[in-house]
Amino acid sequence: MAPPSKNVRSISQEAFDELVKENMEDLGMEPAEALEDAIQSLSIQGVDLSGIVKCVPGEGSVGDNPVIKCIERLNTLKSNPSGEIVGNNLDEMAGLLRQLIEECSVEGSGNVAVAVRNGGVETITSLCSKIPIRSSEQILVLAFGALALLIHDIEGTEKFRSSGGPAVLISHLREGIRTLGILNSGFSVVARAATSNEVVKQSFMELKIDELILQVLNEQSKGTVQSLYDAIRVLLTPDDNRVVASEVYGYARRFAKVGIAIALVESLHAGLTSPSLVSACIALRAVAVNDEICKSIAESGGIDMILKCIDDSGEQGNSDVARTCCSLLSKLAGSDSNKAAIVEKKGMVRLIQLSSRFADDPLVLLEVMSIFTVLSLRSPDNAARAMEAGAGDLAIQAMKKFHSTPLLQRNACMMIRNLAVRNLENRTLLLGQGIEKCIRRARENHGSCKAAATDALRDLGLDNYNS
Repeated sequence: MAPPSKNVRSISQEAFDELVKENMEDLGMEPAEALEDAIQSLSIQGVDLSGIVKCVPGEGSVGDNPVIKCIERLNTLKSNPSGEIVGNNLDEMAGLLRQLIEECSVEGSGNVAVAVRNGGVETITSLCSKIPIRSSEQILVLAFGALALLIHDIEGTEKFRSSGGPAVLISHLREGIRTLGILNSGFSVVARAATSNEVVKQSFMELKIDELILQVLNEQSKGTVQSLYDAIRVLLTPDDNRVVASEVYGYARRFAKVGIAIALVESLHAGLTSPSLVSACIALRAVAVNDEICKSIAESGGIDMILKCIDDSGEQGNSDVARTCCSLLSKLAGSDSNKAAIVEKKGMVRLIQLSSRFADDPLVLLEVMSIFTVLSLRSPDNAARAMEAGAGDLAIQAMKKFHSTPLLQRNACMMIRNLAVRNLENRTLLLGQGIEKCIRRARENHGSCKAAATDALRDLGLDNYNS
């Protein structure tokens, strides 16, 4: 469980208004000057003013703020003693939620913080708990959309958690399992709520969200619930820096155990025709956390599908798909049995073909080199095959062409090291092609490349590798 966050200096709306009033009455400041002075003084003191409505007393009240008025009216409408919300109130709620979404979507307005400070998350979560899907799918979709906007930081995620948000959300997702609007908007909230909050991730897992995700993957048309893949990625990302050890590795194993990895492989069959292909690959990469899972993905046809998508991305010039599929293939190649499968399926040749199609895209090239690095690790035979396929030429050409791209230079050095460390013939070939000069330039120009470049020079058998 995450420890409590560090105390942050804050101020109430009432105290802020009083300070502005004192500036006007005691110091004789004009209203605008009094307001600006209060803001500056508190900011210098390190006081968090997010969520404070900054207005001059007498020229309007906090209650006149459109965001706060929306929240207060929603609170009134949902306070029906009979429980469920029905009738004409639904139409008014829809209008209020649309207005709240519009106000909170204005970049730089600070309206999201105002809404969170004034109970927006709690109000909408409570509202969701009282609206059955059979009454108004539209209201729930709007409410989920508003929550996805308001849950933007740890304060929002904690308010959502403490209001019972995870249970309310999962309940609606289960009931609306065949309703696309509910699924898309609901899993968007899952992704936002679980971001950087280990406790919320745990809450969703306790509610068996893994089983729900599998059901959606199996029952929905492939690629229709974009936010589902985002939710998988976030749930399996250790992004809460308040915890010493995240539990997401165990969650990934649970996901694989119930069958999510195999279901994600199935979602790749649509190929480049699916708008969710990139997201599905990212989600699958998040699930592939150990050798057993990587092997199961390969055994279910995952490598075949990824290589096909790589081929298609090259033919259609889709760099996003090329990068993402290469990143996923690099992760799967960590399994020794998968290395052999990739080589047997002419993966090395197909990767070189891809690199030739994206010769001007360093982001694709560095991902290709990352795969060759993994395939050649502790395998002199694979290193020899890589050189035959053209990995050496790829490294030299890319390092010369993109000498100002640090990450590409670093990946090239790492690949060269693995190509050379256990293969004397490769060392001779690489040095004969002038790789030493490229590596030394990378080390000289980029501090982030120093260690990788030094290791590459050493494993090329050079005595002066450290100079």
